[in-house]
Order: sequence, then C-alpha cells, then structure tokens
Amino acid sequence: MKIYEYQAKEILAEFGLPVPEGKVAKSANTAQKVAQKLGKRVVVKAQVHAGGRGKAGGIKLADTPEQALEVANQIIGMKIKDLKVKRLLVEEAINISKEYYLSFTLDRKAKKTVLIASSEGGVEIEEVAETHPDKIIKIHIDPFLGLQGFQLRNLCQALHLEGDIAKQFSEVVKKLYRVYTECDCTLAEINPLVLTGEAQWLAADAKMDLDENALFRHPEFIPLREASETDPIEVEAHKRHIPYVHLDGNVGILGNGAGLVMTTLDMVSREGGKPSNFLDVGGGSNWETVKSSLEVVLMDKKVKGLFINIFGGISRCDEVAKGILEADKHMNLKIPVVIRLSGTNEEEGRALLAGSRFASAESMEEGAKKIVELIHG
Repeated sequence: MKIYEYQAKEILAEFGLPVPEGKVAKSANTAQKVAQKLGKRVVVKAQVHAGGRGKAGGIKLADTPEQALEVANQIIGMKIKDLKVKRLLVEEAINISKEYYLSFTLDRKAKKTVLIASSEGGVEIEEVAETHPDKIIKIHIDPFLGLQGFQLRNLCQALHLEGDIAKQFSEVVKKLYRVYTECDCTLAEINPLVLTGEAQWLAADAKMDLDENALFRHPEFIPLREASETDPIEVEAHKRHIPYVHLDGNVGILGNGAGLVMTTLDMVSREGGKPSNFLDVGGGSNWETVKSSLEVVLMDKKVKGLFINIFGGISRCDEVAKGILEADKHMNLKIPVVIRLSGTNEEEGRALLAGSRFASAESMEEGAKKIVELIHG
C-alpha cells in the first residue's frame, strides 16, 4: 500500500527523524495561507503516487505567499502519469549542501532486508544504478541480529562521512530502520536525504510502501489507503477479501493456492498466452467464493478467455463446479472457459459440468494449451 509523501513524513517525524516544516493543502488558497504562516521561501509539491514529479512540473519554488498561490494553481489539477493532483505539500525550502539516497527494502533473492545508500541523491535509484553503479552501497541486514554498529561505521566510511556529521547520519539510519521494521514497510526511502548548509540532516522527500498483509497490526494506517490511485479491480477484490493482482494480458486465471496459480501463469505464458491476473480462491473455497472471484476476473474487459485450474485438497471440486455454474447463470459467460478439476470430489464436479459448454482438461498443461488455442480462434 502506497502512501503520500506528506503522510510518510508525518510517520518519520513520529520516530524522531528530521523533516522540513510544512503542511498539506487541498487548494491553492490554502497553499498560500500555509506559505504565509511559514514566513519563508517554500517549495510546493504535488502529492501523487508517482515518481518524476519534478520533471513533470509538479514541484516548484515560491519566494512569497503570492508566488505560492500562483504555482499552486499551476500544479493542482494537473496530471502526472495519468494521476490527477488533488493535494499539495507546502514546506520550507532547504539550504542544500549535499544530497544522499537512503532506503530499506526487501531483497527477495537474499531473503533479507537490504540497506541501500548512495552519495548520488536527488535522482531515481534506477538511474544511479545505470549511470554510476559504483556509487550504490548495499548492506544486508541479518533478520535475527538487526542493524549492527559495524555496518553503520562501514557505511559512513564508504560515504566519506566523519565526526558529528557521521554520528548524526548514523542516528538517521537507525531511526529509518525502526520505521521500516515497526511499521511493516516493504520500502522506506528518503531521497534526497539532505545535508544542509547548517550541517544538519533533513528528509527532503520520503516514500513508504506498507505491507497490506500487516494492516491488521496497524489500524491507524487503514485510513491512509487511497482507492482512487489504486487499480479499481484490485480495490474491489480487496473489498471481497480475494487475493488478486491485475496483469496486462487477456487470459483470466483462477486457481486455488498461490503456488498452483503461479505455475498456471507460467504454463499459460509458455503456451504463448498472456495472463490477465493472479487470483487465488483459497484452500477452502465454496461456490460463493468461486462466483465472486469469477466476477472480479471478468471486470477486466480485456479478458478473452478463462482457465480455471483447481486441485481439490481442502477445496471440493463439486463446490467449485457449483460456483462456476452459478456465476454463468448471472453473468452469461460468452468467452471460452477451460476447466481442470483434480482431487477431492473431482468426479462429482465433472458430473455437474457435464453437458455444459465449458471445455475440460485432464492436466494443467492440456488446459493451458487449450485456452490459448480457443482465444486465438
């Protein structure tokens, strides 16, 4: 779950991290009032879940409240990567001496949290990796030991930081690590982390992605969800408590168990098809869940065919078959559908589907091949 920069900075401040003084505004007039209250040069920043705001004209400086009103009128309502700007962050402009990059995220390959830092802050880390890969420092954190003092010392040395500057920087790193772990983040990023002309550290920009699976531990974060900037089908699936990820293809996929669904996606791709989604109906799915899941998949108008791949363990194949038939009654499915049922009550499930217009498959390989052939004519 993505949150806005101003929301991320509020969380950073709660953990004692230094952030510029500022306030969010939902209109140009409010932006002017915030600038007037700050009484200094300000920066007006578009709040959208997208990078490249500066290049798109979504970040502008203002020397006076009147200028803040002018630039706010230019920014609010504009679109950045198809996202409409509805709110602004107005904060004090910073006397920048040097910009750095700092983040914590998950390295899935290493199965550890990784600290990423660079002396080339202010630009996207992907760009730094391409142009100056030697400037990127990565330190993996042992999940049992956590962030260690020697790692901080090595990082400061690599960034050529010394004395009080290094001590202050180490405190920033430790506090950001606390944010990452205690808030169940998948990403906690400060870019740029600014060293000011007054030799102070400030989080000039912040980005946080929160693990939705951990929201039950953080009810305070639930109101931060912004449905308008999330895929509408994924929003609906979340409301129905259905694990769904929207992809850019035309083969609808429905299976039970994350591993089986992932394998099904791979199999369809191997046969030349393009999956439109990941959807896991779960291990104990009943016919209502199956019907609801099919409705979610078919919200994507690009779907030209469905492959339903069920291995009945806890799930019963006859319940899945009932769900498919019930969904067809209400939705009148007009696209090709291939169904593979295997496991608990598979004979009963196949008997229920016998005589329907749905194609059947004995194996996942056969089903993947068949749905791709049907879609292509």
